[in-house]
Amino acid sequence: MSTTTKQNTFKTINPTTGKTLSTYTYMTDEQVEESIQQSQKAFLKWKNKTIEERGEIIKSIGKELQNYKSELAELMTNEMGKLLKQSEQEVDLCTSICDYSAEHAPAFLKSEERQLTNGGKGIIAYSPMGIIYGIQPWNYPSYQVLRYTIVNLMAGNSILLKHASNVTGTAKLLKSIFDTAGLPSGLFNVLVIEHEQSNAIVKHKLVRGLTLTGSPGAGEKIGEKAGAALKKTVLELGSNDAYLVLDDADIDLAVEKSVMGRIYNNGETCIAAKRFIATEKVYDEFKEKFVNAMKALKVGDPKLEETELGPMAREDLRKKIHEQVEESVEKGAEILCGGEIPEGEGYFYPATILGNISSGQPAYDDELFGPVASLIRATDNEDAMRIANDSRFGLGGGIFSKDVKKATELAEKHFDTGMVFINSFGLAEPSMPFGGVKDSGYGREHGGFGMKEFVNVKSIIIMDDK
Repeated sequence: MSTTTKQNTFKTINPTTGKTLSTYTYMTDEQVEESIQQSQKAFLKWKNKTIEERGEIIKSIGKELQNYKSELAELMTNEMGKLLKQSEQEVDLCTSICDYSAEHAPAFLKSEERQLTNGGKGIIAYSPMGIIYGIQPWNYPSYQVLRYTIVNLMAGNSILLKHASNVTGTAKLLKSIFDTAGLPSGLFNVLVIEHEQSNAIVKHKLVRGLTLTGSPGAGEKIGEKAGAALKKTVLELGSNDAYLVLDDADIDLAVEKSVMGRIYNNGETCIAAKRFIATEKVYDEFKEKFVNAMKALKVGDPKLEETELGPMAREDLRKKIHEQVEESVEKGAEILCGGEIPEGEGYFYPATILGNISSGQPAYDDELFGPVASLIRATDNEDAMRIANDSRFGLGGGIFSKDVKKATELAEKHFDTGMVFINSFGLAEPSMPFGGVKDSGYGREHGGFGMKEFVNVKSIIIMDDK
């Protein structure tokens, strides 16, 4: 969390330097209620706009994001430490979400006709619900917000955002960008609030749905509170995604993609590659090349072009991942590279690989949210798949194999996750559903699926009176 200075204020910290960026004041309960009422009033007007009219404004948001690209990217890097070039990529992804949603919403949300058994006609309409409340994390400060906001605006809903406190500046800049793009006032409101205020919003009668991206623990709490209030939720939680290096894998490709998969966004990605399971046949070669590649990474200022790994977003996050490394080693893991907190300013942690991984270690069982890889030996392809599924999580995963047909069959029939990447590592694609199973949560975003998570699927039945 950001450092608290007084009861009603907090600071944001630059993780590259450890120095204060800004100080913010929490909203009063009265201000929160006013925002909710504004959101409801805006919704009542917005829901009557045509999908095409909404789409024009959403496309304008996409264009405005590009106008603010440099400012927004630099702010994200200042607030949470991601490489500047990756911040710029994030802005581009946000624009593509706007464009994709505006283009495809008319088809996704079009009413459907069905023939009734008695000869009458049925119509299925997708009607907006109202205010959707999003609780979002810091690791993709713009993308996480746009991911749920844009599709719900296209569906006709209005949006409340509680962002992670350490990226409050990004949240406020996004609000400014939306306003500049012409989004009607009240449709997107940023709430700078504490946990107790957030809990009250979950119960608020005008709030119709909740979406959270965060830890499984946070998901349990929000799911319980929303369930008690009989409100629909979408939960996108953590994971410890497994990437399988099978007998026939292209090892050099597997190493290249595995390094990127582990250290992209400084390793702080829910769908990052985290457990690397190599079969006996290729284990030694993969291990040697993987360790050498991770050792060679350039760690430093995320604004420099040559930097490949920046700092972790907060000091407490670095402390936690180091404790997970130490506990894993105490329980039998070995450090193949990295594993020590460096001296100097900022919250840097080296690219680290742990070997001799087994059940009972954090490196096997838990999510390591930072640049730490778990290298696991499997006897054969079948054993690799077994180990991959031996997890309480199920967000994403990957398969490296020259036999794409076989890898696709494994992905379809055996990989117990919401997403599988074959011979690659990827983050998000607006046209493909994003989400997981088991402790990684439920519900889907992107690909049209997210657009229908918070709509009233309405049956209209017209009887044939002849």
